[in-house]
Amino acid sequence: MEDTIISQRKAKAEALRALGDHPYANDFTVTDTAEAVLSTHAEKTAEALEATPIPVALGGRVMAIRRMGKVVFLVVLDRSGQIQANLFQDQLPESDFQRLELLDVGDIVGVGGIMMRTRKGELSVKATRFRILTKTLRPLPEKWHGLTDVAVRYRQRYVDLIVNDDVRRTFQARSRIVSYIRRFFEDRDYLEVETPMLQSLYGGAAARPFVTHHNSLDMKLYLRIAPELNLKRLVVGGLHRVFELNKNFRNEGVSTQHNPEFTALEFYEAFATYEDLMALTETLLEGLTLHLHGKTRIAHGEHELEFARPFRRLSVYQGLIEHAGIPADQVNDRDVLLAAAARLEVAKADKMPLGYLQMAVFEAAAEHLLIQPTFVTDFPLDVSPLSRKKDADPRLVDRFELYIAGREIANAFSELNDPVDQHERFAAQVAHREQGDDEAHPMDEDFVRALEYGLPPTAGEGIGIDRLVMLMTNSPSIRDVLFFPLMRPEG
Repeated sequence: MEDTIISQRKAKAEALRALGDHPYANDFTVTDTAEAVLSTHAEKTAEALEATPIPVALGGRVMAIRRMGKVVFLVVLDRSGQIQANLFQDQLPESDFQRLELLDVGDIVGVGGIMMRTRKGELSVKATRFRILTKTLRPLPEKWHGLTDVAVRYRQRYVDLIVNDDVRRTFQARSRIVSYIRRFFEDRDYLEVETPMLQSLYGGAAARPFVTHHNSLDMKLYLRIAPELNLKRLVVGGLHRVFELNKNFRNEGVSTQHNPEFTALEFYEAFATYEDLMALTETLLEGLTLHLHGKTRIAHGEHELEFARPFRRLSVYQGLIEHAGIPADQVNDRDVLLAAAARLEVAKADKMPLGYLQMAVFEAAAEHLLIQPTFVTDFPLDVSPLSRKKDADPRLVDRFELYIAGREIANAFSELNDPVDQHERFAAQVAHREQGDDEAHPMDEDFVRALEYGLPPTAGEGIGIDRLVMLMTNSPSIRDVLFFPLMRPEG
């Protein structure tokens, strides 16, 4: 059936050529958008529009065609929205009206005319000229079925964007979110920077990298897993407030929360602590929610999320007590933690160092329950090789992760700036790698050297933009907020 339609449309394209029209023309000047003309003239009556004609020229995709004798009604979709165009035979050049026989839903057209109201009062365009600018060969999904197969939607996002209004709104919201974040940090005297995607040594997170090879230099390279170490090098260099909005790559599985290529915000501020960044994050997210929704309480799935400050604070130890049932005086007892891990079905718990075991139990018992914005604080030293030790308890670090709707959204800490301590922690990570932990940090001697030149007291944070967009647009899967999520090849 589709092959037949394609053949028919190819024949219509040839018919346009025979009439002297290019079926893929690029000579129609668009001066207006649907949203602009509809909002600008929303209050004008039919009489006012007739008394003072308002010329417009729009270009867009035909989403519906209704033929009624000597009148053809089109619904045209442009970048801003939809508008109706009314093509009266006695108002158009005869050749233009005849070409309507070659028009199909999905074609891209140019319509020029004046604004009018229909008998039902709908603000529309009375066409005085009409052109088929792009003759489409494939039909759009049938209106009453739509494009509902999620795999097809993700693979053919271009069609998804055409036929699903909610999808367009999601990605428009994503753009507004990124724009708001940039302004937020620029207004606070942060400098936006870019650091390399290709690195000879990766670091900044516990993750497996993608590996590639540079032929000319004959060297192994890695797609970065995080920009952290380079951003802190910039702080050493005197750029005391920096942020980067860019891609990271992690060689991990695909799920509703994970895509191997993802967008993250990372920012660093000298002479600040992780507690300062908690306050900054509250301000950022409260303001962003108000900017997008005009209120601080929004729906997400079955929950109502409240972004008004302050957010809840919960230490890892307190989470183990409240959600894993571990007595307060036994949060460092390995046998008690192993019993909890067995109950929670944590895999390979017996092989984990104490800090990793504590976090595995915490994540299994508590993470999915952290629905309202919650700062989880006071992480074990083992799992935080780049964080500053807590002065009150050196087994812990000055770190937080922000959880919302059961997901990690942000990770932050007061930075470790002691080069001797950093070298020792890198060495411990190397030992973990040798024991089979392929997500442990490699040794980075140059970063230690940078610290030896002096990193000011600094706090830094990373926020997952894709997950943040999921929250702000009530999207259940990360694939819903990525234009082109990673998919297996067709066939």
